[in-house]
Order: sequence, then structure tokens, then C-alpha cells
Amino acid sequence: MASIDPKFLTEINYRNIGPTRAGRVVAVAADPNDQATFYFGACAGGVWKSDDAGQYWTNITDGQLNTGSIGALAVAPSDPNVIYAGTGEATIRIDVTHGDGVYKSTDAGRNWKHMGLVESRHIGEIRVHPTDPDTVYVAALGHSAKDNPERGVYRSTDGGENWELVLHVSEGAGAIDVALDPSNPRILFATIWQARRNFWSMMSGGPDCGLWRSYDGGDTWENITRNDGLPDGTIGKMGVAVSPARSGRVFAIVEAEGRKRGLYRSDDMGDTWIKTSSKPELCWRPWYYQHVIAHPTDPDTVWVMNMKAWKSIDGGKEFE
Repeated sequence: MASIDPKFLTEINYRNIGPTRAGRVVAVAADPNDQATFYFGACAGGVWKSDDAGQYWTNITDGQLNTGSIGALAVAPSDPNVIYAGTGEATIRIDVTHGDGVYKSTDAGRNWKHMGLVESRHIGEIRVHPTDPDTVYVAALGHSAKDNPERGVYRSTDGGENWELVLHVSEGAGAIDVALDPSNPRILFATIWQARRNFWSMMSGGPDCGLWRSYDGGDTWENITRNDGLPDGTIGKMGVAVSPARSGRVFAIVEAEGRKRGLYRSDDMGDTWIKTSSKPELCWRPWYYQHVIAHPTDPDTVWVMNMKAWKSIDGGKEFE
């Protein structure tokens, strides 16, 4: 192989070839039937779609959304044509951009309709019922810099035409995550986060933070934050995931004080908990990350998404 004259390398300039307006990404979703179709939501670039496993991406919301900030995406498991997008990323950085509620597509992203929840401002998660694309839950954080009453978990049973605030804790704390049991979607878990972002400070944690559970599809809720095994003291941001592979197994990644921070697991639907890992890297910058994902078929495999992606194959004890 002939050597390359170093002077030629000085003429090479690298450039970003796209997507040019994506920026950071906090929302990803996939078609449940087509393994090559994916969607992502950018912090300031709208929703993007790939139908070739990520080689090429196309923006599918230009000109249809009033805001480019996407905080959550969900494809209906029973109908991949139905997509819900929650605007306003909930990783409330100092340069965070708020949204104006929920948008919906019924044709796999070609067309979008605004479905309300304007004052939700920052949406942390959206979950769709496994067999009913019209039943959907939204975790609304609310304003990042002031109190507002439109915080908590919203439910719609008519595809977003009407919304009901089914879990509201206070005007200073909103919902940041919501999960349901795919084998019994009446069972829901939601995390409430008391947080405030100003230009000069970031406050995370307080008495209104908590982990909540519903056994009736969101009609009623109980606060299980202090159930046996969960940490005492000040609680901050939490992520929650229900295992589709083992009935009763729930994972929670918890921002707490000192060594109390870490990953917790319940095998009895949240009645009792054990702490499986205190690994610091799982909870770096908890106000920003705090995502836990349960494997769909293996109850012992779980991922924690932080500054790196971490995987455990022993129920959350050891991570690599």
C-alpha cells in the first residue's frame, strides 16, 4: 500500500452529515412488527424515522408540530400505525426547551395531530395499552421553573381526544416515568419527581417525590415509596420498569442520599424490595438520566441507561 503524503491529510475537513438538526436524543421507539423501523425524538429537531435499521433517517414532523423538542415517543404495540409523541424533554438542563403537549399519528408518522395537554410542558414518558391503541398514559413533569397544577399522570381512553389527570401529587412535583405490566395492564407504576430548574441552580428531590402503584388501570393509586426495602430519607428522581418476563418483578433506579442511591428490585409487585446494586455509575447525573429497562423475555436481564449503557444478566446485581 502506497504511503500517503501527510500534506493531503491537512486538507481533509470532517463535517456532520446528519440528521443536521437532531442534537441530543432522549426518546426512542420501535415498530413492534418491523425490526428495521425505528423512531427517535430530538431535543430540538422533531421526530425522525428510519425503515432500514438506522442507516438513513428522515424527519417526519417538519411543519406539523409547534415545537421541535421531543421528550417521549410510543408506538402502540397492537397497531404500529399509531404513534404518540410527547413534547418538551424532561431532562431539564439549563438550556432545556419546553413543549406544548402530545401529538399523535395514525399513519406511521406521515401526518400528525395535536392532542392537547399544552401545559404539560415537559413529558417524561408515554405508555400505550398492549391491546388497545386508544388507551394511553402520559407522565407530565410540568413547568421546570415554577409551580403549575397540570402535573402528574394523564390517561386517555379515546386516543387522546380527552384526558384525565389520574395521579396528581402537588403543583411542585410532576410525573417523570410510568410503566405498566404487559401481562396485566391494569397494574401501573409511576414515579413523581419534585424538581426545579433555574438559571442559577438545579433542585432535585423533596417530600413530594415518590413511587406510586395502581391496580385498576389508574383509577386509584397508592404511594409505595416507603415500602419495605426502599430507601428512607430524601428521594429524588426515579425510573421504573415492570418485567414482561416474570410476573411481579419490578425494577426501580432511585436517586437517594449517599449509599442508599442505586437499583432496587421487587419480586412481589412492589410490596417489598431489595437493593441489588450500589454501583455509582448507574446513577451519575440522576436528574438527567435514571432510565431502567427490563428484558422482554429474560427476567434476569436488565439495562440501566446513564452516561453509559449498563447491562446485568443476574437480576441487577452485577453490571457491565
